[in-house]
Amino acid sequence: MNSYKVTTLNDFIILKQKDFPFAKGELSSLLHHIGTAAKMVNKKISKAGLVDIIGLSGDVNIQGESQQKLDVYADEVFIGALLSSGECCGIATEENQNEIVFSDPLAENGKYVVCIDPLDGSSNIDYNVSVGTIFSIYRRITPRGEKVKNEDFLQEGSKQVAAGYIIYGSSTMLVYSTGFGVNGFTLDPSIGEFCLSHPDIKSPEDGHIYSVNEGNYLQLPQGVKSYLKYCQEEDEVSGRPYTSRYIGSLVSDFHRNLLKGGVFLYPGNVNMPEGKLRLVYECNPIAFIAMQAGGAASDGVRNILDIQPLSLHQRSPFYAGSKNMVSKIESFLVSDQPES
Repeated sequence: MNSYKVTTLNDFIILKQKDFPFAKGELSSLLHHIGTAAKMVNKKISKAGLVDIIGLSGDVNIQGESQQKLDVYADEVFIGALLSSGECCGIATEENQNEIVFSDPLAENGKYVVCIDPLDGSSNIDYNVSVGTIFSIYRRITPRGEKVKNEDFLQEGSKQVAAGYIIYGSSTMLVYSTGFGVNGFTLDPSIGEFCLSHPDIKSPEDGHIYSVNEGNYLQLPQGVKSYLKYCQEEDEVSGRPYTSRYIGSLVSDFHRNLLKGGVFLYPGNVNMPEGKLRLVYECNPIAFIAMQAGGAASDGVRNILDIQPLSLHQRSPFYAGSKNMVSKIESFLVSDQPES
């Protein structure tokens, strides 16, 4: 009879506690609560076509985007889970204009703040396309016992102590890093646990997939246009032309490229010079994962993790994926700059 050892997310988190001498289980508890919230959201998503949870909620978020019902649900679930953890003293989410400061006495003493996009790509829900959750965790700046402030959430991405994403697709996966590599866990519905399925993920240095909304081609910077032409040119040595794959969900597109090798692009354009993606709770956590897996992430000029955020919902151009592909994009963007 064949047998194999199953390592659950909770088992793995406990085993890795030794990597954090400054923490006494608090970070582990926080990650556990994020995993629990992900299971709740996954269950609701899996029933999206059977219950009154798909479609618009009738509200508009701070981005000026119409909220999906599942956006609201996921936002409430993650806020509730993080509050109940007792380790999180505040949270910034895509759906709220300002940070949410927890006033519970236990939470005020928590060591961490969380920045999160509760449901990335939610407009795809109605069409049964994969969506995701993106999160990042920082150690607080303000003294413990005091209420956290805006500055606690506006830290450079390089100061993240953990980051990750959950992808709700044909299977549900949680991928995260605490700065010691990247590991992926697949939800086993038979036991209701995330189980280690992708240990020590390494992203290929090169790839043959590029992911960009080519419908915006005419509005893109010339450097990006030149890079796309480069991707489409035939060259047997480099394996071009590359394959274009774009789902329209950051988590889904990035996840595929992380495992297979490729690059995700969301440049600025004529209508949105800074692009669409938010630096704090989309770009930074995805960049952290990319780099921990041996990839790269850039705004076209700078390492994403070196950028000092100025506001919670600040946007940034974003290029992330295989290291050599990101570097190639940067070279095209630099050559596009006018000489001083």
